[in-house]
Amino acid sequence: MATTTKPGAGAAKKPAAKKTAAPAKKAAVPKAAPAKKAAAPKAAPAKKTAAPKAAPANKPAAPKAVPKTPAAPKAAAAKKPAAPKTQPAPAPATPKETAMAPAPAAGPAEGDIAPAFTLKASGSRTISSEGLHGQPYLLYFYPKADTPGCTKQACGIQEALPALGKTGLTVIGVSPDPMPPIEKFAKKYGLDFPLASDADHKVAEAYGTWVEKSMYGRSYMGMERSSFLIGADGRVVKIWRKVKPEEHAVAVLEAAKAL
Repeated sequence: MATTTKPGAGAAKKPAAKKTAAPAKKAAVPKAAPAKKAAAPKAAPAKKTAAPKAAPANKPAAPKAVPKTPAAPKAAAAKKPAAPKTQPAPAPATPKETAMAPAPAAGPAEGDIAPAFTLKASGSRTISSEGLHGQPYLLYFYPKADTPGCTKQACGIQEALPALGKTGLTVIGVSPDPMPPIEKFAKKYGLDFPLASDADHKVAEAYGTWVEKSMYGRSYMGMERSSFLIGADGRVVKIWRKVKPEEHAVAVLEAAKAL
């Protein structure tokens, strides 16, 4: 059928092309997001369950020990007896050891004949019992020259010497000292009477005055302070043992007067 153009209308408008409808886009099926693997919940590292600290066990009180019956001691194995050691034969005593032996003689008693002697004395003299025969004399033994007790005794005799001389008594002191210290002792104190040396203590042994002594727990042999009054006939009239130095001179004088 012919198309009629309406007058006055300009060129006919081309009918608007129908827009071809764009092919309908397929509705994008929403891509299913790849299903995320549900992350397995990371297992939290299992905390080591702290083992409950065991409360320190109270040490059970040690039961009081019941006294055990002591076990019978095991018999010690019998030791073989050691063979006895052969001891060396004792060496022979030296002269010094022999000198330490106590004097066998006790000395003379009152009324006995006095033992004979000959001794060197101070002042370059020699004194002997033979030379004194027929006159009374005092033989006094003392331990050591120039010691306190012996000095006191000697000086007491020296002071009494004039009175003793009137009785006709001769006094002789005897010690185990050698002559040099005796001479020095006599000179130091002005001792006029003879002081004799009995260095080998032979005369002291004969009179029983070389005896065993002790000091500070030590034993030794030494001179005992003793005196012997000898009569003109050579017999012992009086004996003084363990003389006291300060009393000696007085005692001797009294006895000498009685001769």
